[in-house]
Amino acid sequence: MGDLREALRRIGALPDAEVSLTETALLLSGLAHLGRDLDRYRHHIAKLSHDVGVRYAALIEAGAEQNLETQLAALKHILSDQCGYEGDVDHYDDLSNADLISVIERRKGLPVVLCLLSIEVGRVQGWDVQGLNFPGHFILRLQKDGERILCDPFHRFRLLQAQDLRALLKQVAGPHAELALHHYTPASNREILLRMQNNIKLRLIEQESYEEALQTVETMRLFAPEDIRLWLDSGVLYARTGRLQEAISILEDYIRAVPDPRDRADAQLLLRNLQNRDF
Repeated sequence: MGDLREALRRIGALPDAEVSLTETALLLSGLAHLGRDLDRYRHHIAKLSHDVGVRYAALIEAGAEQNLETQLAALKHILSDQCGYEGDVDHYDDLSNADLISVIERRKGLPVVLCLLSIEVGRVQGWDVQGLNFPGHFILRLQKDGERILCDPFHRFRLLQAQDLRALLKQVAGPHAELALHHYTPASNREILLRMQNNIKLRLIEQESYEEALQTVETMRLFAPEDIRLWLDSGVLYARTGRLQEAISILEDYIRAVPDPRDRADAQLLLRNLQNRDF
């Protein structure tokens, strides 16, 4: 476990552009599968990348254009049609759906994990592939020569049009919600990994497994040490697990660092409650 955590700590010191999505996700998954040989899964991801490249070249050789549709066709053929990757619609909240090792073994997972895998495989080809942190559903964007297409690996790379996104947004944010430019902003590598781990954290909190949720947040802080939102999460979970002095200390750090006055006020209220042992 120590080696995995140290590797994640080293990733935390890297610029975001140098953070490997699949390698970081495998290290995180390895913490839940101690002793598992990660090279087996690295080889599988490398084979996916190779096969997508071969499929794309075959499509071009057969007369397809070098465009986004052909890129998407190659991704879909290898990941979905050939390997069977798809969303787990029957057991969506299962923790294994946010665990890359389990996703590879089961060929099922959450939108963010399936997108993460697709992004890395596409980037190996030199394609402009990004993930969009869309409300309620992580989606994939391919872009080339000023054009873009959006798709959903969770539903076997189904193309998404504006009306599909609008309907999805209204399901999550209410009937009056409308699409805005920020819905199309690509997520950074760390944001993708944090969204993946947040799924685990939230499900553990729902189960009142606060110690495991705290361990998840502490692991997130290894690869995203500058994300001060995690300090607040740690503070709350330290309190939930009875570590009041640690909770108070990290909340004081958070209050000094957080720029938004509203966030600072909420944390100050929590801090006062902890200091008065009213939590």
